Amino acid sequence: MSDIVLTASVRQNLLSLQSTADLLATTQNRLATGKKVNSALDNPTNYFTAASLDARASDINNLLDGIGNGVQVLQAANTGITSLQKLIDSAKSIANQALQTNVGYTKSAVTTGPNAGATGANLLGPVSYTSVAAPPGAAMSNGLTSPTAISATSVLSGGSTTVDGLASAITTADSFTVNGKTISFVNTGAGDVTNPLSGNVQIDLGTVGSNTVGHLLSVIDTVAGNTGTGSVASTVSGTGQLQLNTGINSDLTIGGNAATLAKLGLSATNNATRTPVTALGGLTLTIDSTSGGAPTNIVFGTGTGQVSTINQLNAALLQNNLQASIDSTGAITITTSNDAAASTIGTIGGTATVAGKLFAGLTPPAPVPESTSQATRASLVAQYNNVIQQIKTTSQDASFNGVNLLNGDQLKLIFNETGKSTLNITGINLDPAGLGLGTLTAGTDFVDNVATNKVLDALNFAGSFLRSQASTLGSNLSIVQIRQDFSKQLINVLQTGSTNLTIADTNEEAANSQALSTRQSIAVSALALANQSQQSVLKLLQ
Repeated sequence: MSDIVLTASVRQNLLSLQSTADLLATTQNRLATGKKVNSALDNPTNYFTAASLDARASDINNLLDGIGNGVQVLQAANTGITSLQKLIDSAKSIANQALQTNVGYTKSAVTTGPNAGATGANLLGPVSYTSVAAPPGAAMSNGLTSPTAISATSVLSGGSTTVDGLASAITTADSFTVNGKTISFVNTGAGDVTNPLSGNVQIDLGTVGSNTVGHLLSVIDTVAGNTGTGSVASTVSGTGQLQLNTGINSDLTIGGNAATLAKLGLSATNNATRTPVTALGGLTLTIDSTSGGAPTNIVFGTGTGQVSTINQLNAALLQNNLQASIDSTGAITITTSNDAAASTIGTIGGTATVAGKLFAGLTPPAPVPESTSQATRASLVAQYNNVIQQIKTTSQDASFNGVNLLNGDQLKLIFNETGKSTLNITGINLDPAGLGLGTLTAGTDFVDNVATNKVLDALNFAGSFLRSQASTLGSNLSIVQIRQDFSKQLINVLQTGSTNLTIADTNEEAANSQALSTRQSIAVSALALANQSQQSVLKLLQ
């Protein structure tokens, strides 16, 4: 069969129809896929760029699962810390119950003997005095041919080489004063004379027994008030020095005729003042640490920093968990505070404890527990230990997908497809040991407020530490969530960029499809006309 020969018009119409069919197929494919670039043949640059963007978006999307798991790990840890904080609060509540429980002990206490005249405003007691000797006078010798030291039997009106008396004799012209009272000398043989109104004394040099150094010293004792129980009489030493004494009733002031004093080896520098004393004045008191308190070191007296009242004593004892009281007899009682009821007062020392002093012989007894109260406290110990066990198990259970940041595990998160953007989160042990907490022992812990406050201090530290860790976790969680949102948005940006490179304009493609359909229809009609024209020519040849 010979080849079919097509006219130029038919051939042209067929080619046009074929081109239209190809364009229509392309347009319909774009409408079907929604893309104008479906292969590298459509647009190599856009196709491969979009493929790269899609690949990166896919890689980041794969990382989102790990980031999401990291968020849950952090959420689990945060939930665990919240629960631990509640358990810490529960433990605090138990400890506070112990603080409100009856002391439960007959406390350690010591009581001094009475201190008559002492009161809360004056612990030192009434003032008394000690007899202090005045400085001794100059050594005096008698007027004998072979002089020797004067003695109590030496006569005042000596001066003779044959009489044991003062080398410079006392005469009726001599006088001096003692405590404002004048001692003068007469020679009447009638004996001494004392003025009942002024207290001035005249010593008779002409009376046997009155004309001696010893008699003069006894008169000085009387005038100075150095008489009565406990007084120490004025004397003359073996070297002839007059040793005067202030006594306990008044000070000693010597004055008057300096020449007379010189005959006796005395001067104004022989004055002396009594020393006031109280039962506690100047003494020290030390008490070793009681239940961990600061040791007590005090000095009784009215000076700066010294103790003279019950309020000052209590202020000094406060830091050593002690307190004091004074009764109507002046006896002082020192006892442990309620906080340290289970403790024994520390060892007592100082000069106030030596023999004869107010605090002598005091040995603090041990406290005596009261069974009912201690049973209550033991029950609180058991409750507390249950809470501690729950803290342990809660910290162990705060895991997600095998990672527990409350048990010291580490979480590593990768945020980009190259693995260079990461976040490492290191966990910490928040079990009881990690929080500085432990189980308590009945009979040792919660026995008094000091022991209980130690537990509360540990709980407060644990609570503060938990809040710090919660803040750190919250910061990390915020970072991870921000990066999670960033990754989601970046994926959207990448996918949008890829789509913009390959997406088809459906309105445009729909119009093209309509136009191409019309064009195809016209091409078919034209082909039919061309073919019809060719048939007509053939009929003419028949």
